Amino acid sequence: ADILWHEIRNHSPFVELGDFVVMPNHIHGILILDKPNVGNVGNVGNVGNVGNVGNVETLHATSLHATSLQSPSLQSPSLQSPLFPTKNEKMSAIAPKSDTISSVIRSYKSAVTKHTNRLGFENGWQTRFHDHIIRDDAEYQRISDYIISNPCNWKDDKFYNQYE
Repeated sequence: ADILWHEIRNHSPFVELGDFVVMPNHIHGILILDKPNVGNVGNVGNVGNVGNVGNVETLHATSLHATSLQSPSLQSPSLQSPLFPTKNEKMSAIAPKSDTISSVIRSYKSAVTKHTNRLGFENGWQTRFHDHIIRDDAEYQRISDYIISNPCNWKDDKFYNQYE
């Protein structure tokens, strides 16, 4: 998991890697998004800026942006009813796009799964992931400190006894 984390930047040139730690039952990591033409931090993942070039989205299936996306044919009057979009239009609207946090994490989890399967280790990812947009330096430092200190606090984790 650690080695493949560091491979992310080779596959996603707009991503820089912040602090990262592998725990017995989870990981923590900071992805720093550096895409050209992204405005201020408020524009990252902002539904109101869907049309902006360079916008970076999380595109979780439950995110506000993902549920508000519609293909161009659904935004203007046409023979296709907005109430009954075709399956391809539906999937295209909700599927994670390239250059999104979801596509980066999906690729990372896939690579780790394939590698652990080759080695014969048990592996099981939760179906989703928690993401949080870090909006300022103080918040970045707080989250970075949490990630760095997480291994020291493992004995206090409610799952500690399951992994010892």
